[in-house]
Amino acid sequence: QVQLVESGGGLVQAGGSLRLSCAASGSIFSFRFSINAMAWFRQAPGKEREFVAAIRSGGPTYYTDSVKGRFTISRDNGKNTVYLQMNSLKPEDTAAYYCAASYAWYSSYQSRRSYNYWGQGTQVTVSS
Repeated sequence: QVQLVESGGGLVQAGGSLRLSCAASGSIFSFRFSINAMAWFRQAPGKEREFVAAIRSGGPTYYTDSVKGRFTISRDNGKNTVYLQMNSLKPEDTAAYYCAASYAWYSSYQSRRSYNYWGQGTQVTVSS
């Protein structure tokens, strides 16, 4: 089992920045070699949970078009942690942000079904 705990959400004005963190723990032999896929999803009220960004164990990153150039996903294998640096935030970025993990990497990495473990979510609110 893997436990994921997100932190770093909050209220920020449009144009501001936030950094989300997701700390992994549990039955992880090696975060670097066992958890091949880490991702961030978000869910706004009344909307489906959507893919934001993903990172493979070797480092390649992937983003949804609406956040490219503004958000950066990274991982610190020594700390078993994944980060999402969010710059130039917009009101439409307001949502609950969820961290997700999978032992395997799937070509369908943008699908929620590709991840086995989820955090409890952290709220990001961007005011205009």
